[in-house]
Amino acid sequence: MIRVQTADFDPGCELEQLRLQNHGRAGAMVSFTGLVRDLNDGEKIRQLVLEHYPGMTEKVLAELEQEAQARWELTATLIIHRVGPLLPDDRIVFVAAASAHRQQAFRACEFLIDTLKTRAPFWKKESTPSGERWVTAAQDAPG
Repeated sequence: MIRVQTADFDPGCELEQLRLQNHGRAGAMVSFTGLVRDLNDGEKIRQLVLEHYPGMTEKVLAELEQEAQARWELTATLIIHRVGPLLPDDRIVFVAAASAHRQQAFRACEFLIDTLKTRAPFWKKESTPSGERWVTAAQDAPG
């Protein structure tokens, strides 16, 4: 399942819904919750605005989800990505994978968040004390 939304989400509630939908089929659920940082590239972040191209974004996320389901034996996946204005410490992304076995769920969850960050069409603009700037992939590297 894929959702691109402005509203916040509750990771615990999302996992519970996933568990209920997979009643008895999943032996493991692995999730990742991404947060807006208050510091990036040496500057304080006041706000992050995420933009996307409706339709294209969901299509790419669906392709990533299908790729994960083809690579690993999953009972379910969930991708939630927020758009619009966000503040430091806001939840920005949630990825979950359910499988009969934990190794499959761990690998799929890691694949989904890693590929989402590099292939999904989201554009990030940060507001800092020195002004606004667009975030490049190099600035948004893991770490």
